[in-house]
Amino acid sequence: MVDYHASNNQASSGGPAVYMDPREQENDWDRDLLLDPAWEKQQRKTFTAWCNSHLRKAGTQIENIEEDFRDGLKLMLLLEVISGERLPKPERGKMRVHKINNVNKALDYIASKGVKLVSIGAEEIVDGNAKMTLGMIWTIILRFAIQDISVEETSAKEGLLLWCQRKTAPYKNVNVQNFHISWKDGLAFNALIHRHRPELIDYDKLRKDDPLTNLNNAFEVAEKYLDIPKMMDAEDIVNTARPDEKAIMTYVSSFYHAFSGAQKAETAANRICKVLAVNQENEHLMEDYEKLASDLLEWIRRTIPWLENRAPEKTMAEMQQKLEDFRGYRRVHKPPKVQEKCQLEINFNTLQTKLRLSNRPAFMPSEGRMVSDINGSWHNLEGAEKGYEEWMLNEIRRLERLDHLAEKFRQKATIHESWTDGKEAMLTQKDYETASLSEVKALLRKHEAFESDLAAHQDRVEQIAAIAQELNELDYYDSPSVNARCQKICEQWDALGSLTQSRRESLERTEKQLESIDELYLEYAKRAAPFNNWMEGAMEDLQDMFIVHNIEEIQGLITAHEQFKSTLPEANKEREAIQAIQAEVQKIAQYNGIKLSGGNPYTTITPKSIDDKWHKVEQLVPQRDRALQEELAKQQSNDHLRRKFATQANIVGPWIQTKMEEIGRISIEMNGTLEDQLVNLREYEQSIIEYKPNIDQLEGDHQLIQEALIFDNSYTAYTMEHLRVGWEQLLTTIARTINEIENQILTRDAKGISQEQLHEYRTSFNHFDKDHSGALMAEEFKACLISLGYDVENNKAKRTGQMDMDNYRALLVATGNSLGDAEFARIMGIVDPNNSGAVTFQAFIDFMSRETTDTDTADQVIASFKILAADKNFITAEELRRELPPDQAEYCIARMAPYSGPDAKPGALDYMSFSTALYGESDL
Repeated sequence: MVDYHASNNQASSGGPAVYMDPREQENDWDRDLLLDPAWEKQQRKTFTAWCNSHLRKAGTQIENIEEDFRDGLKLMLLLEVISGERLPKPERGKMRVHKINNVNKALDYIASKGVKLVSIGAEEIVDGNAKMTLGMIWTIILRFAIQDISVEETSAKEGLLLWCQRKTAPYKNVNVQNFHISWKDGLAFNALIHRHRPELIDYDKLRKDDPLTNLNNAFEVAEKYLDIPKMMDAEDIVNTARPDEKAIMTYVSSFYHAFSGAQKAETAANRICKVLAVNQENEHLMEDYEKLASDLLEWIRRTIPWLENRAPEKTMAEMQQKLEDFRGYRRVHKPPKVQEKCQLEINFNTLQTKLRLSNRPAFMPSEGRMVSDINGSWHNLEGAEKGYEEWMLNEIRRLERLDHLAEKFRQKATIHESWTDGKEAMLTQKDYETASLSEVKALLRKHEAFESDLAAHQDRVEQIAAIAQELNELDYYDSPSVNARCQKICEQWDALGSLTQSRRESLERTEKQLESIDELYLEYAKRAAPFNNWMEGAMEDLQDMFIVHNIEEIQGLITAHEQFKSTLPEANKEREAIQAIQAEVQKIAQYNGIKLSGGNPYTTITPKSIDDKWHKVEQLVPQRDRALQEELAKQQSNDHLRRKFATQANIVGPWIQTKMEEIGRISIEMNGTLEDQLVNLREYEQSIIEYKPNIDQLEGDHQLIQEALIFDNSYTAYTMEHLRVGWEQLLTTIARTINEIENQILTRDAKGISQEQLHEYRTSFNHFDKDHSGALMAEEFKACLISLGYDVENNKAKRTGQMDMDNYRALLVATGNSLGDAEFARIMGIVDPNNSGAVTFQAFIDFMSRETTDTDTADQVIASFKILAADKNFITAEELRRELPPDQAEYCIARMAPYSGPDAKPGALDYMSFSTALYGESDL
């Protein structure tokens, strides 16, 4: 309560009682407290004019201040007008007691407003004591015209003086330091008017050396245009060494109240503009988020079916084109989308921070466009991507295997078909019917040799059937033609078997009648047939296609080839022995004079064919040597590619891991101002980006490996896929860390949090974040609040000093674990709305800033609109356009619903529902 009182010295000396707030006392008020005659004259005129400015509203006025208040009637009326309240009914009698009772009612009402009246009694007022009456009026002026004036939480007098200083600061020759001599030249009064109504005064034409003109100009303009009555005479002020302070204060307070309405409207308009600007910016950010989220989700929606398409291609070329398309997707199309996704999360976090700082409801994206939805779709994309790459590599391996098997099938089928050509005709001929005994024996031996040859070819037929079966199992695209050819070979093989059996039976029936046999021919045939088959098998093996994937496999083939070459001398001896048999036949025939007709009757294998095939084998051996050495060189090159990739990967992988750990430490151990941290983090981010050429080099090495169809690498545990994911996580993590600091700067600037407070918050948070996870569990968070002096039970902050976890648990035990469970549950609902059980640092500082700073509220915005609407419950478009900037006025008009209250008028707009909608309390 403000205690206005008068000095006992002044009352006892007969002067008027002066009533003031003890905080506003000045030395010049306490001199001898005797009213100077010039001051008394000024007070009479000023106080009378002030009283009449209010009594006019009741249709009356006073002429003599000490006479007209003696009966208490106009005094009570004055108090009712200036307070807006009803006083007790006055007594209408003319007797002295009636007057005293009325004055006492007025004095009692003044005392009820917290004013302590000292040395003023009703008798002095009724008796017409001028000094007491002026003192009483000054008390009323202080209480009802000056007391409520406060600028930056100053006292009434200081607030009024500060207001005058600010308003007149831009004007030359004006220096308001008090309420007496600073106003003598009249320039301060003119400056106040010009500051608020520049069209009423030409300030530049006023002269400091002409105070009478200046004062009269200000008094006349104020009375004519501002409805401020003339309360003083210019001559009295100029001719007084020190004008009366109370008179000046009374008159200046009329200017303050005259202009306060405009100031309130200006303040209200500024508040509304600020709120609308925040809302417009947030709406733009929401629209940008929705569009970016829709575009990214649409791209993912189109891409996943492409990655999930597992329709196999028929040829290696087609599958390799698919792989090349996938590489283009990984190199060209996906990286920008990774950046878009990261930027989308950053934009979403920034928007939510701005909404929290402006006391707006959290942004809820439209259905299916939440950050979690995008992360889910992205996860599905990466799952499809990984499966797609594995499928293509498996398909390439399968097609490679199929091509190899198909070529092997064709080679073996061609050899077999070449061998079987004419065999059916041979087995069905009846030559033995007209042959001699020796010829029949020869035919039988020849048939035995054929059976031996046939048995030797059984393995090749089984190989052909096995290859065809494997091609079918691997889903070879040309399986029908393979199956048809294999079926034909098998059927022909079965027919040959039947024909062979039939011919043998025929020959054996004839054998009983045939005895001549050329043993030598037979021996030749028996030895030549397997040797010839061996050579054919050797030629087939030497020309056989091979496929290997590493050095060990090619070295195994080289070893096997060397072993084959080591058997060639023994094979050559067998060839020479077979040729010696034929030579012996010729020798015996010549010796006995036998004329040989035709060739060996038991075999079609001639010495020349044996020599030709042997020479072919000798030619194929060095060719096989060269092919194996070329493949060895290729595998050595592939091994070099593996080592090159592994060397770089074994550097890049640990580097990425180290940087991830460094970022984790940086986010916990940040020092310096937030701006310093932001600069350091951006420099750190740039150093990471500058490492990108190493990733690109690794991508190039990886592409060379894939183009070489290398599918494994024993020199490193890192795959390109792991390194890509690590690199993308590294870029995303540093970007999120920078965004966290940016959001902290936004919070600090918007909420007025000092750097020391933020440092204290970070230190306490890190202290209780024992596992360095970047989040506090509920018990850790509660301990952190207590350590910062936050009274969880009484919902207020008080400095209690730092408290570690052990002391906190001890406190829980000592207090029966009752530190405001309900209040703490409310706090957790704010900082952890998703009930995750953890509180992030951003949520923590948002809560601390919201608890310790003021923000705009819906009620404040409604109050501001009410000022612009001149206290009406609605506002018109014309008023909005007059008070607000054009774009924000039109923004309100487009969104305000028509007002439907009982006092509605055409064109009335509902600013109340609009204001609450801004803060999420209702829908527009």
